[in-house]
Amino acid sequence: MTDIDRIDQQILRELHRDARLSNVRLAERVGLSPSACLRRVQELERRGVIKGYRAVVDRTRLGAGFRAYVSVGLSSHTKASQEDFEKAVALSPEVVECHNVTGSIEYLLRIEVADIEAYKAFHTDVLGTLPTVSAITTFVVLGSPKDERA
Repeated sequence: MTDIDRIDQQILRELHRDARLSNVRLAERVGLSPSACLRRVQELERRGVIKGYRAVVDRTRLGAGFRAYVSVGLSSHTKASQEDFEKAVALSPEVVECHNVTGSIEYLLRIEVADIEAYKAFHTDVLGTLPTVSAITTFVVLGSPKDERA
């Protein structure tokens, strides 16, 4: 585990809110000089605490207004089966997140598509064609009152 102090935590909070902050503005917000702030950010990057910076895209504005979480169970639990499944979902633009999880299923997917018809096509033409998929459960997202993913 990497040790971070209160100032590093403040830097991370501010960058999480707005990664486009200038170093001068970030320094003001956390109470450091610009040079000290820049050194800390660079050190957080060097240590891998900050892995990168992203644009947060509103996929609804791009036509992906239907969101669902899908649990997927596999009939075979071999490494090869998992690798085959992961390769297939990596090629599917509908899948914006794929997590290998513990419990009664193997995977939890976040799906974003235009509408229910597009989801049905993905369900049938992608998930439904994978030979080791044995169970699919869909949870349609009705709203997201808290979503801090970036």
